[in-house]
Amino acid sequence: MKHLPLLTAHQTPPSRAETDRLDLLTALINGPSFTPLFRTELIDVPRGHPVYAWECVVPGCEHFRGNSGDLCSTHQRQWKQARDTGTGKAAFLLNADQLAPADAAGQRVCRICLVRPATDIARRLCNRHKHSWFYRIKTHGAATDYDDWLSEQHSHPGFGRCCVVVCSDLAQSSLGLCAGHESRYRSAGRPGGAHLLGRTGNQFTEVDDNRVVVYADELTFRRWCAEVDPIPRANQFNLRGLRPLLRAEFQWGLFAHTQGQHSQWGPGWLQTLVNFCRRRDLNSLTELDLGSCTHFSRLIAREILNGLRLVYFGPEDTRDAGFIETDHFGVRFPNCGSYIDLTVVSQRWLRNMLWDHLAAAMRSPHCPRSSGVFANLRRASAELSAFLQAEAPGHGDDPTRLGEEHMLRFVTDQRHRATHGLPSLSMKKADGTAFATTQASRRLIFNHVRRLLRTAMDSGETDRIGLDRGFVIAAPSGGKAVHRTRTPFSDEVAHALADEANLQQLAHSYDPQDQGLRDIWETIIVTGRRANEAIGLRWDCLGRHGDLPMLWHDQTKVGNYDQAIRIPEGLYQRLRQRQRKTLDRFVARHGRPPTDAERRALALFPTRSRNLAGQKSLSYSWFSTGFKQWIAELNLGTCVPHQARHTLATTLLRHGASLTHIRRYLGQVSDRMAEHYTHVAVSEIEDVLQHVWVAGPAAPHPGELLSGDTKTMSREQAHALAIDLSRRSTPAEGGFCTFQPVVNGDACPWKLDCHNCDKFVLSGADLLYWRRKREQWRSIAERAPDDATADYLHQVFEPTGRAIDGLEKALAGMGLLDEALALDLRRPQDYFHRIWSLSFRATELADASFPINNGDSSEPQP
Repeated sequence: MKHLPLLTAHQTPPSRAETDRLDLLTALINGPSFTPLFRTELIDVPRGHPVYAWECVVPGCEHFRGNSGDLCSTHQRQWKQARDTGTGKAAFLLNADQLAPADAAGQRVCRICLVRPATDIARRLCNRHKHSWFYRIKTHGAATDYDDWLSEQHSHPGFGRCCVVVCSDLAQSSLGLCAGHESRYRSAGRPGGAHLLGRTGNQFTEVDDNRVVVYADELTFRRWCAEVDPIPRANQFNLRGLRPLLRAEFQWGLFAHTQGQHSQWGPGWLQTLVNFCRRRDLNSLTELDLGSCTHFSRLIAREILNGLRLVYFGPEDTRDAGFIETDHFGVRFPNCGSYIDLTVVSQRWLRNMLWDHLAAAMRSPHCPRSSGVFANLRRASAELSAFLQAEAPGHGDDPTRLGEEHMLRFVTDQRHRATHGLPSLSMKKADGTAFATTQASRRLIFNHVRRLLRTAMDSGETDRIGLDRGFVIAAPSGGKAVHRTRTPFSDEVAHALADEANLQQLAHSYDPQDQGLRDIWETIIVTGRRANEAIGLRWDCLGRHGDLPMLWHDQTKVGNYDQAIRIPEGLYQRLRQRQRKTLDRFVARHGRPPTDAERRALALFPTRSRNLAGQKSLSYSWFSTGFKQWIAELNLGTCVPHQARHTLATTLLRHGASLTHIRRYLGQVSDRMAEHYTHVAVSEIEDVLQHVWVAGPAAPHPGELLSGDTKTMSREQAHALAIDLSRRSTPAEGGFCTFQPVVNGDACPWKLDCHNCDKFVLSGADLLYWRRKREQWRSIAERAPDDATADYLHQVFEPTGRAIDGLEKALAGMGLLDEALALDLRRPQDYFHRIWSLSFRATELADASFPINNGDSSEPQP
């Protein structure tokens, strides 16, 4: 009886799961949205590929780049020399020399034989024809015509493909190996002892067609050919020799890596991982032990596995497997992955309850903006699960055996741990030690356990699984969190944080790669922006409107986008320099300037991680880490960046700004929120108001915005001029007086003749008052006894009329004309209208012919 052969490793029948996964990936790979480039075993990446670029980044250079950078070896040496002389990389790339190809992008074939590899790359001649050409030169001299010799040549038979299983190159001799693997074979000690017998010819004529291969151990030679890695090529991914599922996983991973934000994979990093998996004969990438891989291979494998998890598992499959993928619901939280592990909850009923709650939240139109709520629910569930695992009957796996007493014991345990600072039951730090339980964490756990169980009870889930109602009802509320407002920086701390020497230390010690740590901090302390608003600035956030430096940003916390604020000239120049650095880094990475669309999408402070296009900003954790280390070195105690916001708000209030102005400037949702930042007991609306100002009737140019340009007023210009938080004034009839001695309480030297004083300005809230004045003067002029008197009255009121027209133009530029016309100021509540919370800087709106002398106390001071 003939025995059936045993199955080898490659003949092991695939499991049902492997077959299903392979069918699924095969269908996706053959789909219309899949890039055809990645469907083959040998993936030849074309030149200029946007993701898998392999050529040197120097424009026009045709050399291969190395794994550790984006320059070829020649330009890398030149760049190191240029860098030592202070040359920037962008300038180096634009002035670097172009290099012709030093090696072929793949094997070249002989132009005569067509079945033999070319060893003379320049002439594209195989070894035999190369020697023949050299022999012709030796015998006929250097003047031999190459074309004549070429026409006399005939092709020679080839030696077939290389015997190495994963190699696709032509063999260069009867030994059956390509040039690269023949060299490796000699370096490996010639396993199997394969060599050639027969006459080898001389240096000019090589008789190699009839040479015979002999082996000391052919099986060993064939085993070496099956196990050796392919010759690395920067422009090729070789997936030969992989199991079908593993090959499909790599093909899908290569395609998925080109979608959306991605990290940069070096030309040889993925091939190293492929070779590693091939040598271990893996069926799937899920069998890979990531701990045994190199650093870069581990990063690539983890990214591919994250993508495959979305393919292999549907939403309901993840519920059974004990995790949830936010990408399944079209949600990706900032600076977070898609995978959320729920296996920390050991009880299946509680884990399913948590999964259902998270899924419902992501399907809701009110899905949380960040992952904080999900992390808190997971932590609370893990804490409850750990307690039930240790104290409940049957480890809490059967919900029907749980009652009110178990929840009460859990509550008691948590309060005891919070009181004495005992370790958490489930939450561990990165080093494996447990977090300490605090009153804040206890409150968080109670609130989210109650929220989870009450939601399940309202949906009927607790009745379906048989969970006792008393268990749910006994879960207490943790209470509201105690919101402690941050205090402003003390004078000593503020001076230390703004000291030039300390700021240089912040940049040099904690931002060695000059990613913008100091620029972010200076933006925060000067403008009072939230940290994430400063970190998330776009490249085109700067502009000048009416010669005023402006900063455009998004206040995402309160839903305000494209907001503009005035900034000092120093900060403007610093951020302009940061723009140039960011642009230079884009040029250094891509070898070209960005297009208009790419420039608009650039982040001003781009991160170096998974950000080839430069559109992703640095993370808050990166900024916070450097800031905390800086504060610790300065020995300033406990300081956080948000205190700069409180400091600015309090300073503005001290200099006469109202809560309405502070709220508008800082991007607060209400005046009450602004009170939390000012730390001064004040009324909600002070009587120190800032206004939309134009020159008064007695000014040399009545009615003009004090900008000197009344012809046009765009929305950007209006917003640029509408913020003035330091101007001081005092009310007068129909406007405000800006003469500082009068504002400070001194007597008016002009005996309160405000309407004929050039220090008098009109406010947007007084528009109807002046309109009535104009109607009154017109009525008087119409009743004049003769035309001369009427003309005189019109002439007297003409400056006032121009002032009113200028005020209307300013309000129209702000889009507030209709609201100003509806504001009658006959009711007390009208004084709370937002017309009063908008103003133009009078000193910066002044006409060029009337410069303000800041050294003269008789002139208005900003």
